[in-house]
Amino acid sequence: MMEKVPLSELNSRMKAFKNQMDSSTPEWDMAVIFSNINLYYFTGTMQDGMLMISRDEDPTFWVRRSYQRARDESLFPVIKPMNSFRDARKDIGTLPDTIYLETEVMPLALYQRFVKHFPFKEFKPVDLHVAAVRAVKSEYELSLMRKSGKIHQHVLEDLVPDMLLEGMSEAQLATELFKVLVDEGHHGLTRFGMFDTEIVVGHVGFGESSLYPTYFDGASGTLGLSPAAPVLGNRNRKLTKGDLVFVDVGCGVDGYNTDKTMTYMYGSPLPPHALEAHQKCVEIQNEIAGMLKPGEIPSQIYHQVMDNLNDEFLENFMGFGPRKVKFLGHAIGLLIDELPVIAERFDEPLQEGMVFAIEPKKGIKDVGMVGIENTFIVTPNGGECITGNNPGMIPVY
Repeated sequence: MMEKVPLSELNSRMKAFKNQMDSSTPEWDMAVIFSNINLYYFTGTMQDGMLMISRDEDPTFWVRRSYQRARDESLFPVIKPMNSFRDARKDIGTLPDTIYLETEVMPLALYQRFVKHFPFKEFKPVDLHVAAVRAVKSEYELSLMRKSGKIHQHVLEDLVPDMLLEGMSEAQLATELFKVLVDEGHHGLTRFGMFDTEIVVGHVGFGESSLYPTYFDGASGTLGLSPAAPVLGNRNRKLTKGDLVFVDVGCGVDGYNTDKTMTYMYGSPLPPHALEAHQKCVEIQNEIAGMLKPGEIPSQIYHQVMDNLNDEFLENFMGFGPRKVKFLGHAIGLLIDELPVIAERFDEPLQEGMVFAIEPKKGIKDVGMVGIENTFIVTPNGGECITGNNPGMIPVY
C-alpha cells in the first residue's frame, strides 16, 4: 500500500515556509519551486513541474509529467496539469516584480524558458529559506529517520561482519551491501545537494584505499571503478588478512536519510597507534553529541572541539594529507548534506528536531581511514543517536 505524506504534514510545511519568508523577507510576494527534493517536501510527490507559492493565495502545483502520478501519490490540495509554462501563465494575473527561485539548482536554460512566459523584473534566492524550514524535522519525518537508523544499525553492525570474505573485492562488498540494505528496507538512493555529486552506496575501502583523493567533500576517499566512475570500490583491491575495512554508506526510508560509518578489522588487529586514533575519534563524536542541544551554536561546537586537539592529532584529522574537510558534522534529511553544518560561520542556534551526522575521522598512513559516524537528533538532553552505539573496529577473525 502506498504511504502518502499526510495532508496535515504538507500544510504544516507550507505554513512554516510562509512564516519564514514573512519573518526574513517581509517584502516577498511569490516563490517558485522546481527541484525534485523541494517539490517532494512541499507536495509529497516528485514530478516534472513547478510549485507556485504566493503570499496571499493558495499554492498551486503545476505538473507537466506525470499529472496522473501526482494525483495518485499526493494529498496536496491544488494540482493542475500543464503542457508548458504558457498554460500556467494563463491562470495567473499580475506578476510581482521579484520572484524567489532556487538559484543553487536551477539551470540557466530552465530559467530562460520560465522567464519567457513569466517576465518578472528580478529574482532572489529562496534556497536558504527552504533549507531553514527543512532543517527542523517534524515527528513524522523523525519517525522515518528512526526507521532508517534501525536498518543502518542492523546491517552495518550485525550483518556486514559475516559478509567479509578473504579475496572479495571492494566493488563486490559494495554491491552485496547495497542489495542487503534494499532488502532490509532502504529506499535505494543516496541524494546529495552538492552540485554534480554522484555516489552509489557510499565509500567502501580496504586499507589505504579509503584515503585515495576524490572531489567528494568528505574525509574519506575511494579509487572506485574507473576515472569515469569513481564509485562503489575498486574491482582489483581484494580483502586480505590485516586489512582495515572502511564502510561509509547512506540509508533511507521514504526519502529520509541517515548516515553511518563503521570500521572492521579483518583477520588480525590493527596497529596500536591506529586503534588509539580511532578511540579518540569515538570520544570526539560522543563529546559533540552531548552538545547537540537547542540553543547551542554550531560554530562554537566546532571550535571547542578543534581548539582542544593537539597538533599531532590534527595532522590528517578529517582527511589525509592536503585533502581535509573543515567540518565535523552536517545536518541530514531528504539530502545527506543539509544545513546547518558543524563548522565555522554557522552561528544560528540549534533547534530541537534538527538532525546531524557527526563524523570525526582520521587518516592513518599504511592503514586507512579510522573514525566513526552516526546520526543524532537534537534534544534538550543532547544528541539522540538513531543509528547505533557500536564504537566500530569490529573484529572479524
